Amino acid sequence: MAILKFRIYLEEDDAVYRDVVIKHTQTFEDLHFAILKSYEFDSKHQATFYRSNDNWLRGREISFEKYDKAYKAEPLIMNGTAIGSEIRDTNQKFVYQYDFVKNWFFLVELINVSKEESGKLAYPAMTRTEGIGPQQYGTRSLLGNKFADIEEKYDLAKGAEGFKEEGESDDGDDGESTDGEAVAGDEDEAGEY
Repeated sequence: MAILKFRIYLEEDDAVYRDVVIKHTQTFEDLHFAILKSYEFDSKHQATFYRSNDNWLRGREISFEKYDKAYKAEPLIMNGTAIGSEIRDTNQKFVYQYDFVKNWFFLVELINVSKEESGKLAYPAMTRTEGIGPQQYGTRSLLGNKFADIEEKYDLAKGAEGFKEEGESDDGDDGESTDGEAVAGDEDEAGEY
């Protein structure tokens, strides 16, 4: 049984990637869930693969399900399509699109084919992580819903929340003391600071 090793790059940054090993008899649906797990994405959105060439042009579509869009040719369905059936050469490439609104694109490249199966791994499995992956929903997912509340609660405009321009004091004067204390730059009668 052939074990396929794919490198899944984030489209915008090829320094961020995950290596996933999978059996050639497993389906594109298995690969779909492995990619989402490796990048810590949820599985709530639409997804599709495209068979590709060396220039990452999109060819035959392998879709999670039939979506409401115009197709040039009827797409293959992920859960009924074995990965090995769509491998055309030793460095086969696929483009993976997830969440048709946010349009996350990943470049999937076959980097190794081996006949040895590791008894320790449950396929598919992630074997390498490089770089910090993107947050699926931006900073809100990092900090939770309270982050938005904090942003909206505080208005950090000039002078708000204790922020002042340089040289301003609490009472609005420009560096002059009102209680008789010496301020930097003022001399008392003895000539000392």
